[in-house]
Amino acid sequence: MPIKKQLLKALHGQSDVCIGCAAFTVIWTLQKSGHSYFLRFAEQRFCEGEPAQYDPTFNGPIRKRGCTDIICCVLFMVVILGYMAVGILAWLYGDPRHVLYPRNSTGMFCGIGAQPSVFYFDILKCATSINVMAAVLNGLQCPTTQVCVEKCPDVFWALNPLAYLPEAKPQDYFNQSLCVPSFDLASTKLNVKEIVDQELCPFFYTPTISGECTLSVITSINRSFPGLSCSDIVNGFNAKEIGVRIFEDFASSWQWIIAALVIAMVVSFLFLLLLRFIAPVMVWVLIFGVLAVGAYGIYHCWWEYDNYRKSTVSITDIGFTTDFKVYLQVKETWLAFLIIISVVEGILLLTLIFLRTRILIAIALIQESSKAVSHMMSTLFYPLVTFVLLVVCVAYWGITALYLATSGIPVYKVVTLNSTQGNCGQIGGNVTCDPQTFYNSTDYSWCPSARCIFIKYNNEGLLQRNLFNLQIYNVVAFLWCINFVIALGQCTLAGAFASYYWAFSKPSDIPTFPLSQAFIRTLRYHVGSLAFGALILTLIQVVRIILEYLDHKTRAAQNPCARFLMCCLKCCFWCLEKFIKFLNRNAYIMIAVYGKNFCVSAKNAFMLLMRNIVRVVVLDKVTDLLLFFGKLLVVGGVGVLAFFFFSGRIRLPGSNFRTEMLNYYWMPIIVVVVGAYLIAHGFFSVYNMCVDTLFLCFLEDLERHDGTMQKPYYMSKNLMKILNKKNKGPKKGKGKD
Repeated sequence: MPIKKQLLKALHGQSDVCIGCAAFTVIWTLQKSGHSYFLRFAEQRFCEGEPAQYDPTFNGPIRKRGCTDIICCVLFMVVILGYMAVGILAWLYGDPRHVLYPRNSTGMFCGIGAQPSVFYFDILKCATSINVMAAVLNGLQCPTTQVCVEKCPDVFWALNPLAYLPEAKPQDYFNQSLCVPSFDLASTKLNVKEIVDQELCPFFYTPTISGECTLSVITSINRSFPGLSCSDIVNGFNAKEIGVRIFEDFASSWQWIIAALVIAMVVSFLFLLLLRFIAPVMVWVLIFGVLAVGAYGIYHCWWEYDNYRKSTVSITDIGFTTDFKVYLQVKETWLAFLIIISVVEGILLLTLIFLRTRILIAIALIQESSKAVSHMMSTLFYPLVTFVLLVVCVAYWGITALYLATSGIPVYKVVTLNSTQGNCGQIGGNVTCDPQTFYNSTDYSWCPSARCIFIKYNNEGLLQRNLFNLQIYNVVAFLWCINFVIALGQCTLAGAFASYYWAFSKPSDIPTFPLSQAFIRTLRYHVGSLAFGALILTLIQVVRIILEYLDHKTRAAQNPCARFLMCCLKCCFWCLEKFIKFLNRNAYIMIAVYGKNFCVSAKNAFMLLMRNIVRVVVLDKVTDLLLFFGKLLVVGGVGVLAFFFFSGRIRLPGSNFRTEMLNYYWMPIIVVVVGAYLIAHGFFSVYNMCVDTLFLCFLEDLERHDGTMQKPYYMSKNLMKILNKKNKGPKKGKGKD
């Protein structure tokens, strides 16, 4: 056997050459014979103990990689450290209880401890105080007394008129549990009128509506706001009750919801695996189905045109009308439809004839992608890692924003609701107060309508003065982290699938843990490149956010020309974002294959795709067609099954579940449909990444190799058959053993 052929088979695992003592002999023989290409392959195969991964640029295995875009990597790490510092500062100085829990008039939090509810003495003042509060620094607290209570009232009650008599004792008429906590009925020297005027105790209340402690009567609200019906108010209060019922539906049907989502996962998994067998049939059936629909459209238009051919009514006689059915009774309408559909049908036929080879290539790549996924099952579950990382980023951003928003000390100021009462007009809007001591003091006893109202959070101090800048930093760092996580997932999957394509002998040359190796390799060498691409996308997204903000703020003052210009800018940056996402995706594939920096990889990927633009379009559309059909199959099938089950149209034998157990049977159906779509999208996104990776590798393989011994093709035999390509074997001759 010739030495080249013997060594080639040995190195590709096609013979029984042992990797023990034979390793030295093979490498020594290669050194003597001067076969540098096989020598590098053998050194990695035997000496390093791992399958060779080919670099199509140098026609040999990838030996070493270097860190790429180090400056951007350092910048990203600095931003992450700064982001952590912002989170720590927000954690130290923020208090989310200001947002999560209501406060009573004395500044205490309700909802913590034994008093979970807040009781408003007069809820009408919250609605009628807009002008009052606008004049006092836009205060945020309702200008009526609020107290924390253990239980909201469940009966109607109004103060007895006898309580206003001089000899009446307040403790005989008021409920201490609903009064201001610092106010003691037993020891007070105030009479009932003074207590009511200062809102130290309520003078009437109504039963709780859906758990809300409100004092105002529905009819009173209706009289105050004639445009607001009682049913609207009751429906608003019933929102919490509806939420409770939906939660009960989830509690009684969660097992079946999970079962439906598992079915969606299994169907998605089987669909991807079966594409290697059914992809050609599905593609051609869908293509000829579209042509058949077009042919029927031509026939139907001709038939309708023939029926109205003798009609004397023309489209000019009808003119313009909103009744479009009239136009369907005119021959000119059907003639126009006939011409349009015939032109489209002709274009589709010519496209099919001239692009049939490229369609076959697309089908072969889809089949090869299905094989790659079947050899790397773990890649289908990698979206779970991306999902977890995205959840962490979103949670960190939300918590940091919440703590930053509440990092200042609450500022309370004295507000009067009636400036004409007594000397209340002397109260300005800049007098601060402490709600915990305000109602026990006599400083403002000369103004019964004086209130200590929450205005804002203190903005004094270095941290508070830079809260807006820190919130902007929080948003920018959040977007950068989100885009980096997505880029990490794309590059990791691309590295795994590229190792499949560049394995000369499949599956023996595929690395043992391709996904783990690709993940570690990406984090070790290419964090800077991923951060670079994510930063470009982040800057564009920031510009889009700014444009949306400006459009929202200036919409009322814009003239038609300004609105048109704003729409053009928003459209341009939307298109730019889509293009950058497309470019980044392919750049990450080239980074995973070659290990070069972002700019070089993006340039090489873009030029490679432009040289094969027709193949790109055909593959993209064929893949989109198949994946759309797959999503429709998964979501539609599981959704229909869930509808028949949760609506009670089908029953499982031995199941205790009944439709009568649900308040709203459509709620679990919606959850199942949304969940099935997310599952199918997660599975198919991996498959789509596999197709794109193998496609770029295929184009590189086709441009850089010629099938010779020195430059063999790595594409599948099916692809070589479609392109009339083949690898040339060694010349026959006598070799030295």
